[in-house]
Amino acid sequence: MSRSTTPARRRPQRPLTAGAVVAVTALALLGGGPAAAATRPSGAQPVVTRAALDPALVAGRGAKVGFLEQEAENASTNGEIIGPDRSAYTLPAEASGRRAVRLTPGEHVEFVLPSAANAITVRYSIPDAPNGGGITAPLGVAVNGKHIRGMTLTSQYSWLYNQYPFSNDPQAGLLHPDWWITECSCVPSATTPYPTISTPFRPTHFYDEQRLLLGRTYRAGDRIRLTAPAGSAAAWTVIDLLDSEVVAPPHVRLLAANVLAFGADPTGRRDSAAALDRAITFARRAHLKVYIPPGTYQVNRHIIVDDVTIEGAGSWYTIIKGREVALPTPAPDGSVHTGVGFYGRDAADGGSRNVHLSGFAIEGDVRERIDTDQVNAIGGAMSDSTIDGLYLHHTKVGLWFDGPMTNVRVTNNIIVDQIADALNFHIGVTNSLVAHNFIRNTGDDGLAMWSETTANARNTFDHNTVQSPTLANGIAIYGGRDNTVSHNLIADPVREGSGIHVGSRFGAQPFAGHLRITNNTTARAGTYELNWNIGLGAIWIFALDRSIDAAIEVVGDAYLDNTYNAIMLVSDWPVKDLYSITNVHFRDIRVDGTGTSVVSARSAGSASFANVDARNVGAVGVNNCGSFHFTPAGSEFALTDLGGNDGGWLAPWLLPNAITCDDRPPVSPPPPPARW
Repeated sequence: MSRSTTPARRRPQRPLTAGAVVAVTALALLGGGPAAAATRPSGAQPVVTRAALDPALVAGRGAKVGFLEQEAENASTNGEIIGPDRSAYTLPAEASGRRAVRLTPGEHVEFVLPSAANAITVRYSIPDAPNGGGITAPLGVAVNGKHIRGMTLTSQYSWLYNQYPFSNDPQAGLLHPDWWITECSCVPSATTPYPTISTPFRPTHFYDEQRLLLGRTYRAGDRIRLTAPAGSAAAWTVIDLLDSEVVAPPHVRLLAANVLAFGADPTGRRDSAAALDRAITFARRAHLKVYIPPGTYQVNRHIIVDDVTIEGAGSWYTIIKGREVALPTPAPDGSVHTGVGFYGRDAADGGSRNVHLSGFAIEGDVRERIDTDQVNAIGGAMSDSTIDGLYLHHTKVGLWFDGPMTNVRVTNNIIVDQIADALNFHIGVTNSLVAHNFIRNTGDDGLAMWSETTANARNTFDHNTVQSPTLANGIAIYGGRDNTVSHNLIADPVREGSGIHVGSRFGAQPFAGHLRITNNTTARAGTYELNWNIGLGAIWIFALDRSIDAAIEVVGDAYLDNTYNAIMLVSDWPVKDLYSITNVHFRDIRVDGTGTSVVSARSAGSASFANVDARNVGAVGVNNCGSFHFTPAGSEFALTDLGGNDGGWLAPWLLPNAITCDDRPPVSPPPPPARW
């Protein structure tokens, strides 16, 4: 259908800083150490959180969702609480809130329902098979002491290893021996003797989740017990959290092109792709909507949509499920597989318009990352279109749009357990909105705008929740004009990225006009950057391909419990004397807890600060290295104090450009965030 569907990660460079820079210390990752053995009594009261935080701390931020989140570590258990730990390649690091509960066979965790519920979602991890490929294992579900049904957990969609784009083989050697790796501080292929890298190397993407209708509605105060049965094939089962909700009855559309009338099979035994095509063709002629009633429909290829409305009975009831299918020969776009997905026409062919998709789930079968493959849940180009109320699971990217296209609204979707991004606006997407989407466990950026050859413009990411991206960022903007990132909640990025990212990279078009980043909250962000061997900021602005000089307004954000620093402005070592970052303005910001600094400047340029309040700062307020020339005139990066910056972090002696370059200061874990 279209070209490569995720930006290739750049070949890692040598570390960002020169070896002569002082104050290098051993890495002190926040919350490391062995698992904590602990249990909670059976009478524990329900603790409802949002991104493992007190909901009062994130009021007005993130997606409006129909479920209530409960962290397993706050429930009753005779298992073991693991974490907190933010070290990459560990189970706690990828857990919501960086803690979870580990069960061995026979152990349980029990949640008290905070509100009525007839459905649950369980986020979990079980081991991989010794040679990769995953296993299955049972999980018992009981209510008020009575077993009601079991779930079959799987690790077939989890457990990736090695370097980008990763391997399913836990015993694989280095995929790129000519890349810099932190583990040996070397380029292995250029090293004599060749270093031994232990396997499995860099395990990641541990978690998956499953949904379950309980068969009836239970009351607040009823107890949901999850048990790893004795004799389970899984040596351990980690439970991260439970989401509970009341799912409404199935939606019915009587006056519509019902896919059953065109031969679709709701049992999933026969392929229904051709039946969906026939229903779409008839609906367009008859000016009707397409209706997909409850059932599981097997679809193993793209369904092409244009000028059509397709409604399901609700994402819990209408399931479009497919296998990943190897193509006999590669497609013109480089795909070697196809799979289930709803695709607009290619932009080069005029794209699609007036497409409206709602009320169904897309369950894919993607278990490896092949960037050329078009195995996304939603793809192509769709102007004047809406995607609302879908559940997207086990595809490569939830929604990947290749423009030019305009006026698409992506709202109220749940996008989880993706191999790469949840959503990417790629090439010339304009005047579009992404709002109230819930995203968890992506293998790359949660939400991204990538202006690779044509600028994305006048788009808004608003009121979305992004949790636990295992690689890269919660929200990333790569070039473009007059875009907005507002009222989002981003938590627990794991490695080589952070909460919010503004990047001149991946060949993106220049930033122009304004980029407005307003009223967002990040939690436990600021990850360890493997290739640079330093920590990133909760928000980080990166000049790699060119200077960044468009107006960037960061207003009203809250950066909570930052692993390293809250704000970073950085250029890569090979281009530090070529590019700079200017015209950046921070105002009305709250920083509650940093492992190191409030601001880390590792670039030439400047930024202004007004009403930026900080507390629980782990090191000096400003780490100002500039472009590492340490001139007598001071750093090449200047800070402007516009007043109201409370907490003592921006002391007068730091202004405008005092050199305060501590390359890798010790990390001081901050206390948990609290109301300001």
